[in-house]
Amino acid sequence: MTRPSFVLIAESSNAVLITFLIYIIGVFLIAGLSNRLLKNRNFLSEYFLGSRGLGVWAFALTLAATSSSGGSFMGFPSKIYTHGWSLGLWIGSYMVVPICVMGLLGKRINQVARISGAITIPDVLRDRFRSVPFGLIAVGLIVFFMTFNLVAQFKAGSEILRTLLGPIDLFGEAANALPASLTGLSPLGSEYVLCLLVFGISVIVYTTYGGFHAVVWTDVMQGIVMVVGVLIMLPLAISQAGNAAVERSAADGVAESSDTGLERVTRAMAKMVPPRKGMADLARVTPGEDVTVPSGAWVFIDSSDAPERLFKIVKRHVLTDQQPTIAKADVWEIVSKGDIQQVRQRIERNQEPNKDKSGELTLSKIEVHPYVYGAKPQEHGAFVTGPGPHRQSKNGFLPLSLAISFFFMWAISGTGQPSNMVRLMAFKDTPTLRRSIFTVAIYYSAIYFPLVVIFCCARVLIPGMESEPDRIMPQMAVELTSNIGMGWLAGLLIAAPFAAVMSTVDSFLLMISSALVRDIYQRNIDDEASEHTIKKLSYAFTMLIGFGALLGALHPPEFLQDIIVYTGSGLASCFLGAVVYSLYWPRANHQGCIAAMVSGFLSHLSLYCIGFLQGNGFSAYKPANMDPVVVGLLTSFAVGYFVTLATPPPADDLVKKYFYRQRPASGT
Repeated sequence: MTRPSFVLIAESSNAVLITFLIYIIGVFLIAGLSNRLLKNRNFLSEYFLGSRGLGVWAFALTLAATSSSGGSFMGFPSKIYTHGWSLGLWIGSYMVVPICVMGLLGKRINQVARISGAITIPDVLRDRFRSVPFGLIAVGLIVFFMTFNLVAQFKAGSEILRTLLGPIDLFGEAANALPASLTGLSPLGSEYVLCLLVFGISVIVYTTYGGFHAVVWTDVMQGIVMVVGVLIMLPLAISQAGNAAVERSAADGVAESSDTGLERVTRAMAKMVPPRKGMADLARVTPGEDVTVPSGAWVFIDSSDAPERLFKIVKRHVLTDQQPTIAKADVWEIVSKGDIQQVRQRIERNQEPNKDKSGELTLSKIEVHPYVYGAKPQEHGAFVTGPGPHRQSKNGFLPLSLAISFFFMWAISGTGQPSNMVRLMAFKDTPTLRRSIFTVAIYYSAIYFPLVVIFCCARVLIPGMESEPDRIMPQMAVELTSNIGMGWLAGLLIAAPFAAVMSTVDSFLLMISSALVRDIYQRNIDDEASEHTIKKLSYAFTMLIGFGALLGALHPPEFLQDIIVYTGSGLASCFLGAVVYSLYWPRANHQGCIAAMVSGFLSHLSLYCIGFLQGNGFSAYKPANMDPVVVGLLTSFAVGYFVTLATPPPADDLVKKYFYRQRPASGT
């Protein structure tokens, strides 16, 4: 007899905790070994660049793991779950990011950094033109965008930990023991605050203590964990979702076909209609009894003159004598017949973590609104065809023009990320670069295409997650492993997104602290600062920035992936044009490159401001359905080009230093 999934999860909780502790201990051991490498070496070069000596595997996996952030394993799966197969086109160009990032900038930026002795990207830009303002502007933009991203990543890491440690009794007791003065700082509760503290302090301490080598070698470990986790989930998801699709067909009276598991999943998705979000009055069925309504609770409504309806309550509520009714509670209505059947079966099998409260609750004055695109009969199949369903846009999630612009968003804007550029300054030699391009392209293919498949399968296996889509990755890990009686394996699978977040946070922490220590303090305040002073400031800034982001994550952003898209496209709009001109155009000067950077920033920001003023929240205005990164890049390159031609050329000695190779004297 199959045991309920919650029993299996409880049985595996100790194993999950042990796995997590081993992982954390391993991270700190790597940080300790890395700190030993700092001795007897130049502190700045070693702490922030690993002495420019990374080999193929270290260079490839640190670049890949840094790019595969919480967005890849939290925000991206939530997009797949919400919009379906169209996410294959949305992410498709990520496979060529290594060719663009390493091929376009890799060798040249490494050469320029070695010639100038640069440690950071602002270093490169400042020394290339001997322009102090250029370096300071670059520092300001890096700190601005990276701070946004750090807060979002801290939230992602904390949510993953909450799913990982939730079934453990000791964790619940520890969360309840936190003082109210601390838990009251966040609206997300004591468990979230505890996870935020554990995640934040761990990543801050090992990054501060170990520096760049700690980040690189934990990235190698985390990169391996990520790809192993995805490859384990893929066959489990296809098999289990295929079986669930067969059950749906049987419930509909459709004979079983000879389709494979993935074909069955796609056919089941083609019959789905997106759920409807709305509000309703929530009340108790039995007067006088207090009812606790957990977030995600289900309510079935039967009527003799209408089909059965199914609703999911979004937030936690408590109904008492003083408050027997909650007016206008947030709800989602599940519309597809197959989804309703799947939820009922999961509840009967004790596989559904959200309880059926139909006997205790009643809903009235229900107001729900269908998706603007994807909910009409002629749009059936929206989950398996472009442009994909969308709640607000009549053009759907991914119209053709937006799909084209997202090719630039990932492939081209990935090239403009300062975090990637720093990695390009640290590889050992040209053969390392060439082999790493191939390695990272294979690595991305082994992660992103399977993720699309896995979370399309999640639509069939776990209906109703639109109410909390950013939790679909850890929830799917628990679902897949519990169904095969190996709940302990969920710890390893959840470690994949946790590793992705950690590898991104540590890299961003080092980038911001290096900008402050190197580019502001040492190069503008005290250029004679001793190594002891630089070391203390590096540790202090890394810790201060980390704890600042931790405080910001107490009130985190609602949409993780939107923040990541904003920061990624914004950094590309600022840096790509300026860096390309600096590296490859001898005529480029600091006036033109500063103009390229500032104009890219302003044009990108203005589109987000227009979108906000139009009532779209944190969603940009998209002219002709093109992503803001396209506008930002075109503006940056055009303005930089014309301003350069309109201003004096750079000094001859600068051109000779960076564009002419010195030949040895004859006879030597």
